[in-house]
Amino acid sequence: MKGLSAFQPATAADAATDREGWPAMTNDNMIECDVVIIGAGPCGLFAVFELGLLDIRAHLVDILPKVGGQCAELYPEKPIYDIPGFPIVTGQGLVDNLVEQIRPFGPTFHLNQMIEALEPIGTADAPRFRVTTDAGTVFETKCVVVAAGGGSFQPKKPPIPGIEAYEGSSVFYAVRKMEAFRGRDILIVGGGDSALDWTLNLQPIANRVTLMHRRDEFRAAPHSVEQMRALVASGAMDLRFGQVTGLEGEGSALSAAICRDASGETFSIPCNTLLPFFGLTMKLGPIANWGLNLNENLIPADTEKFETNVPGIFAIGDINTYPGKLKLILSGFHEAALAAQKVHRYVYPDKRLTFQYTTSSTSLQKKLGVS
Repeated sequence: MKGLSAFQPATAADAATDREGWPAMTNDNMIECDVVIIGAGPCGLFAVFELGLLDIRAHLVDILPKVGGQCAELYPEKPIYDIPGFPIVTGQGLVDNLVEQIRPFGPTFHLNQMIEALEPIGTADAPRFRVTTDAGTVFETKCVVVAAGGGSFQPKKPPIPGIEAYEGSSVFYAVRKMEAFRGRDILIVGGGDSALDWTLNLQPIANRVTLMHRRDEFRAAPHSVEQMRALVASGAMDLRFGQVTGLEGEGSALSAAICRDASGETFSIPCNTLLPFFGLTMKLGPIANWGLNLNENLIPADTEKFETNVPGIFAIGDINTYPGKLKLILSGFHEAALAAQKVHRYVYPDKRLTFQYTTSSTSLQKKLGVS
């Protein structure tokens, strides 16, 4: 990536979606910042824009390996008809435009991570929080904006007896660092984009990769399927059809997967690593333990600044609730704009905020790089 030579994408998805000038993703262990945005979907991305206009740079954390939230992960090609100014735009198209819009503000993304803990360490007048992810990244921040949609995406686990004994050592539901899989015998299970992307990205560094799917039909991008079939035809990897029904190994060290095909025949695939990609499910996750006054797994927020009952924590998008709430992307954009105004008061308590329009303000246009 030009201009960010020290940055190396931590996942195959990052590498696949990386582009010139893309903001850095970091794994620094301790970060002091003004605001942490939880969720890199459309509302979280637009919050970067609104905060950027107010000279506030954001760090975003998302459990997914790429930006875009539900739009990018669940319906990238699905048309959306109610975004102002776009008679029709796909989910991925909207994400791409938002990414381009926030480029001048250089946000930092911490992908493939989930917030595990949020600890208030300030006061109501001067809030401050210590935020920790499951990857060990720790933030000390003045404000937190929760833009997590309906909660965090978490992987669906396959119904394989005894799989828990291998999790974290031989079985993984996400790839945080590709290098950790170098030289391994990997069985990847699934037929969607995640399974195919990781097959193609891990094949060059693994000792051997086997892809297994229930049938010879895939839901992934056709180009990825073509690349995979070319590798199989060349003998560089294996493709099998069936389902994993059991695992073999000593302790937490996997040695083989027991499988069954459509005819009921059982066979074994030697492997020391299993990567099942069975899709994602939505869970509220650790948010439930942050002291917020939850209402049916949603976060109540006021309609003036979309702040929660905890000063300094804001909720925008589908995760929040208030009288008259509409679960629309455009509503989340409105909420992000108002939340940014109050975040400014916490970040710059002694600085007067003057409302400006991007159409007429030369200072805002300069920030956007159009003046």
